[in-house]
Amino acid sequence: MTEGKKVALVTGASRGIGKAVALELAKNDYITLINYASNDAAANAVVEEIQQAGGTAKAYKCDVGNPEAVKEMTDSIIKEYKRVDVLVNNAGITRDGLFIKMSEENWENVINTNLNSAFYVTKPIARVMMKQRSGAIINLSSVCGVYGNPGQANYSAAKAGLIGFTKSLAKELAPRKVTVNAIAPGFIATDMTSDLDQEKVQASIPIGRLGEPEDIANAVMYFAESASYVTAQVLEVAGGLAF
Repeated sequence: MTEGKKVALVTGASRGIGKAVALELAKNDYITLINYASNDAAANAVVEEIQQAGGTAKAYKCDVGNPEAVKEMTDSIIKEYKRVDVLVNNAGITRDGLFIKMSEENWENVINTNLNSAFYVTKPIARVMMKQRSGAIINLSSVCGVYGNPGQANYSAAKAGLIGFTKSLAKELAPRKVTVNAIAPGFIATDMTSDLDQEKVQASIPIGRLGEPEDIANAVMYFAESASYVTAQVLEVAGGLAF
């Protein structure tokens, strides 16, 4: 039975942090909508894992950097479910390199996927949340967006942009009882960090280890379930790391 259940949409949810967030939302009885860009097998595996655990999930293949594709996806979601209670803007890519050698393509691709996508996806979903007078929007930023990081001018700019977006949108939506917050992960054990010098990275983190995707999922659940009086905030989940 899905009637009466809350609905959550997670972008970039076929692996890593997005997958962990989707699984945690499903454990908490959300109908979980899995957005992904290309990996059909991975996305379907997440849906199957949720269904085998007794939850409800559906995959939506969509490049969230493409506004026309996003409109098609969000129109379909709104038509089918009539509501969205949680939106997690998690989709992101990296194209690292020194700024003076960075191509326009690598700049634009990162800004589009990591920042513009939040505009494209959030706009139609925010309208639904305003109408239902409830909802939580959670944007996945990064400590790079807070402190900056050499070799990641594009990524840091996009993630900093998400913070400004979060704080401004929170003030606009607060009168309609919709919260907007951001999470700034540090080094999390995912494919994105697998090529790093693990020993060196761990030595830079006061807690002494990389975070797990589940650490971010727990923070998402805080904003989704327990933070109705918290909005416009940026929560660093980074083991005490500060560049």
